Amino acid sequence: MSEIAVTTKKNQAKTEYKPEHSTSRGKKIFLVILLLILLSFPLMQFVAGGMNYWLHMALFIFMYIAMASSWNIIGGYAGYTSLGHPVFFAVGGYFTGTLLVYFDVSPFLSAPIAGLVSMALGLLVGLISLRTRGPAFIISTIALVMLVRIIFDNWDYIGGTNGISTPLIELPLELAKFPFYYYMLLIAIAAVYVSYRIRHSKFGLGLRAISQDETKAEVAGIPTSQYKILAFGISGLFVGMAGGLWGYYLTYLKPDIFLLIIIAAKLVLMTVLGGKGTVAGPIVGAALFILVNEFFVSNFGTTELNIAATGLLLALVLIFFPKGIVGTLKEKGKLPAILDWD
Repeated sequence: MSEIAVTTKKNQAKTEYKPEHSTSRGKKIFLVILLLILLSFPLMQFVAGGMNYWLHMALFIFMYIAMASSWNIIGGYAGYTSLGHPVFFAVGGYFTGTLLVYFDVSPFLSAPIAGLVSMALGLLVGLISLRTRGPAFIISTIALVMLVRIIFDNWDYIGGTNGISTPLIELPLELAKFPFYYYMLLIAIAAVYVSYRIRHSKFGLGLRAISQDETKAEVAGIPTSQYKILAFGISGLFVGMAGGLWGYYLTYLKPDIFLLIIIAAKLVLMTVLGGKGTVAGPIVGAALFILVNEFFVSNFGTTELNIAATGLLLALVLIFFPKGIVGTLKEKGKLPAILDWD
């Protein structure tokens, strides 16, 4: 009887484990197929031609997926709303841009270093700004953007308000976007992967505890100050890398391209729209926001009507999905398994 009982328990265990194993396998298959599609997408240029617009839109989405996923580490997991991330974006862009112009170092080589420089800056700024909480922290990050904007506007070495131009990439026009597409895709994948690893780590658990109740987290023995500073630094890493590549892609750098509060507002909105504090939320939010905005721009132009239409649609989404698309669907048990990475 004991052998039968043991066998029965083993069979039950296999039965219970099978759905989870099947779901995990399905996610991996989906991700592999999606990656293959994204990798082969630029090759359509050789088949159909006229892909430059779509490649531009794709790498633009990749960039914001990377930045929104990075912002989510401090803003979603830790619950500290930062409007200072345009500084990391600008530091990355100007770092690679000046190395290219003055020392002929390709941004494809220097972008990772630009990310590390942005991360170091984030750690330094976090030591000061994260002593505050709530509105005071938000104001301090806005002040950071304004301060860096003044510095960049008056720094002649980087062109001041006029900025600097970077040389064009030496590739035929039909191939010019290929390296930017693949590099920005790599940055986006790395940002999402790091976000995922943090979400499922002890560090991520500590950040979520801080978001829920920082005082209780401190009492529980979580080193809240160190966790917040580290999260702020990591959140600048991929924003700096994306900025480093974006400046080269645009072929010019100006403070009023990078150091804008609207960029930070977009990161917040994308993350909230998709699902703040979730892994897939920033991906869904960034893609949806950019595609919706592009649809209205193409139909209404860059007018107040486009802004109103985009704002209305996004407001309606948030009314029906108060915790973001991913967060609300997960709460209701309707989230597709391929998006459930939490």
